[in-house]
Amino acid sequence: MGIIKVENIRVFANHGCLKEETAIGSDYRVDIEVKANLKTSSETDELKDTVDYVFLNKVVREEMAKPSKLLETVAQRIIDRILNEDKLVLKVIVSVSKINPPIGGDVEMVTIKLSEKRKK
Repeated sequence: MGIIKVENIRVFANHGCLKEETAIGSDYRVDIEVKANLKTSSETDELKDTVDYVFLNKVVREEMAKPSKLLETVAQRIIDRILNEDKLVLKVIVSVSKINPPIGGDVEMVTIKLSEKRKK
């Protein structure tokens, strides 16, 4: 078993419950951690035998580009795509953070974190 992390993926997107948030947009941070069997790839040294982090970054960028009211919705879409499109992935953990959220206080970011294991 192994872990691949893609951390601090920075994107600008238009998520939120307020009209201003979806109109103006804001900065987000996404962190992904996937668990997979990396034994084969460690022996073959072939990209086809591992989880391609370029693929993970692509999924994040594409799903973050679709406006949603809730960060939970975006995170679940990311998880669903990764599990559906890469059969090597056994578990996905996704954190989506809104930088400088409009919540009436001095807050660096708010983060939601979701995880899901592949159903057998």
